[in-house]
Amino acid sequence: MNSSAEQIHNKAFNIAPQKGKDERIFLDLDICSSKKCETCTVQCSYFYHPGNNGVRSIVELATYALVCRRCKNAHCIAACPVDALEQQPEKNWILVRHNMRCISCKSCSHACPYGTIYPENVPLLIHNCDFCLDRRDKANEPLCTKTCPHGALSVKKADGELDANTFLVGDNLIVHSTHWAWEKA
Repeated sequence: MNSSAEQIHNKAFNIAPQKGKDERIFLDLDICSSKKCETCTVQCSYFYHPGNNGVRSIVELATYALVCRRCKNAHCIAACPVDALEQQPEKNWILVRHNMRCISCKSCSHACPYGTIYPENVPLLIHNCDFCLDRRDKANEPLCTKTCPHGALSVKKADGELDANTFLVGDNLIVHSTHWAWEKA
């Protein structure tokens, strides 16, 4: 696979990620949503992510993958005045926000009856975490994992057994989240 094909593959959201020996960003969504810190102070090494917007994007991805209830008649989608939200049936109805359309009005956040669209994750600026894939080596841990004061971010291998409430989200992210179960909803 050439490098541009690898970049496209790595950025695509895989709904059936596989375990592997590679290191992935680990996000403890329970810590992030616990309000331990009023404002996220994590730093991002990517030049185009001022104000840790890259971290916000992985929190948003994890939330949509694990916390969103994937309602059949989604209030968040109906509330969006610019059609910036879409459910993707081919990806198990995961919610996707189209950044170029989003005007950060936060109508979706207010309309969600379950409170799973966090208003702080709907910023006006476009951002996507690249997981530092092209800037990471064994001695160079991503800046976000080094600067999280509450331990919500780290780097872990994805080849062992996952702890309870820990899930692979896409090909580059491991998330711990105590979330609802579809069968019990």
